[in-house]
Amino acid sequence: MNKSNLIRAFSVTLLAGAALAGRAAKPDSVGLPTAAIKHWTADNGNGTYSNPLFYEEFEDPDPIRVGDDYYLAGTTMHMNPAVQIMHSKDLVNWELAGYCTNRLDFGPAYHLEGGNIYGRGIWAPCIRYHKGMFYIFSNVNGVGLMVYRSKMINGPWEWNQLPGRHDLSVLFDDAGKIFIISGGGSPYLIEELMPDLRAFDTNAPRHQLVVPAGPKLGEGHHLYKIKGKYVDVSAIPGGPVDQMVAVADSIDGPWKVERMVQGESLGVTAATPARATANDRGLWLHQGGIVDTPAGEWWSIIMSDHGSAGRMVSLVPVTWDQGFPLIGLPGNLRKAPNTWIKPNTGSAQDPKPAFIHDDNFDSSKLNPLWQWNHVPDDSKWSLTEKPGVLRLHSLPASDLWSARNSLCQRPPGPEAIMTVELDTAGMVAGDAAGLALLSSPYAWIGVVKANAGATLEMFLGAGGGRRGGGVAPTNTPSVGSASPPSHLWLRVACNFDTDKANFSWSADGKIYTPVGDPFATTFQLTTFQGVRPALFNFNTTGQPGGYADFDNYTVDEPRARGREREIPLGKTIIFTSGADGSFLAADTLSNVLVNVAADSAAAKGPSVRFQVVDLGLGRVALKAGNGRFVSAAADGVMLKGLAGHPPGAAESFQWVNLMRGDTMLMSLTNHRYLVTRPNEPGQVTATATGPTPARQQGECFKWRVVE
Repeated sequence: MNKSNLIRAFSVTLLAGAALAGRAAKPDSVGLPTAAIKHWTADNGNGTYSNPLFYEEFEDPDPIRVGDDYYLAGTTMHMNPAVQIMHSKDLVNWELAGYCTNRLDFGPAYHLEGGNIYGRGIWAPCIRYHKGMFYIFSNVNGVGLMVYRSKMINGPWEWNQLPGRHDLSVLFDDAGKIFIISGGGSPYLIEELMPDLRAFDTNAPRHQLVVPAGPKLGEGHHLYKIKGKYVDVSAIPGGPVDQMVAVADSIDGPWKVERMVQGESLGVTAATPARATANDRGLWLHQGGIVDTPAGEWWSIIMSDHGSAGRMVSLVPVTWDQGFPLIGLPGNLRKAPNTWIKPNTGSAQDPKPAFIHDDNFDSSKLNPLWQWNHVPDDSKWSLTEKPGVLRLHSLPASDLWSARNSLCQRPPGPEAIMTVELDTAGMVAGDAAGLALLSSPYAWIGVVKANAGATLEMFLGAGGGRRGGGVAPTNTPSVGSASPPSHLWLRVACNFDTDKANFSWSADGKIYTPVGDPFATTFQLTTFQGVRPALFNFNTTGQPGGYADFDNYTVDEPRARGREREIPLGKTIIFTSGADGSFLAADTLSNVLVNVAADSAAAKGPSVRFQVVDLGLGRVALKAGNGRFVSAAADGVMLKGLAGHPPGAAESFQWVNLMRGDTMLMSLTNHRYLVTRPNEPGQVTATATGPTPARQQGECFKWRVVE
């Protein structure tokens, strides 16, 4: 058991407003930097954080610690620059450190010339640090294993190529050997690399990780040696899957296997009932690495799907139990809190968004969050040809899917509004330029030039087949204006709760006119990504055409912070169940917490009112109208008089906000949540292990302030 986590979890027995481990508590959103309010920031500013770590796509996370610094590498598929690297001091607030390479160039298909590499390219990188050198290992599908190396995390990076290995991980063993594990099915191959990492050691014995009968491993290996034990963290291949962990005393085994996390969705849901189930593909936490802090805590950064926004990562605590690192907290293992105390890294960082996507193109360099769809032609784009704008010269293409020099970003959730200013004066017949959501299918809004003039249109296209297969795009236009002005604004508003996007345009940047029907966005295996906003210009005549100038690209995040992150500290509130609308109430005769029907007399009286007492670090006590406190006990949730003493662990609850206005209350006695039985009024318990995707099992509540 992780004693550090255990001690911290049960230490909230001090006065209201106390801080844990010397970290000061602040009211939610008060004193936060403006950027942390306008853009998604995991840090709540009160000593806690909320998942996802980034509310946007970041696939196949692999974290490491080097001294007091943390680094994180992630998949970039067919995008350029390739292999994204992040840096943090506290595991919560991150910043972009750079990429391993500006160009992932291994032939014409990488340039969208005679083919494409949609959904291929960089997969599942492994980041390591050894003897003063950073290494990142990543398979480029169909090419081989790339070994990137640099003495500085921000480069420059050198590289060499080895024969390809699927979802690999590398371990620099303290015995001097360099092991590499790979493969998606048991037995899993463990090979040795030469000291210079430029070849496999063909003279070394070939090891195997053989697992007992039962769930397989193999999706995204993460191989470690921890306190003399070999540990391989890896996901079960497939759709709605869990992550497993294998432990052995020797690299040759025998290996013991445990389920590391089980059925954990963190309450991620969607508007469509088909996706609001625990068995939805990929919603579960299912692939990521682990890392320790200097204080001895262990944490995992692990991904799960979030619909058309793509796969996102969460930071979750790890508890060691009987020799296995398991996600979760004592009393609720294999489950993960959506909101929890920030890691004890010894470093204090102010809340800071990892990603701010805006770009006014006034710099001589692009915002580094931009990525090109495939390798760009650098002679056909410029920030200096007309200073202050991004100029895209058109290249020949039949459609957006095959258009070169499309400049992309990841959109933030849960909602994002992307707007760009476009000047079409330099466009010629055959050019099409605008703002797209690149996916399969895709959609875009833009200006199409012909000899007869220009039209503003929204297009829908099929994209390709599975993983870039040969399904010919079928474009369907919706005309928005037969003669748009040469200077205009384009906009797409994405709601990733509903997986819908709406395109619009404006002649003055103030009043926007919708074009076409809402576009249904998807996560799919063709690009193997969520949707990507893209700026583009291509020519359908088979020849290069003119140019389009883009300016003032902005990304608004209307729900980055607000009511969905609020804690009503010091206020008197009413809780209602999200499952059946019943009210939480204090049964003052039996001194227990119950739920009562919404149409009952009790729901209209003072027994349903609770004062939220601030205990610091996002933790609260609930004080009923009779002066007693809600207190978790093994056989239910009681009402307890404290006789002037401050609330202890039994009366302390971690306030947990889920997006879409749902709140949960985690008891610090067992790290489980208050729960009612839907449509069965009665005593409340603290037994729920976490939220279900549909949030209809009595574990989620709504609240409102009363006078």
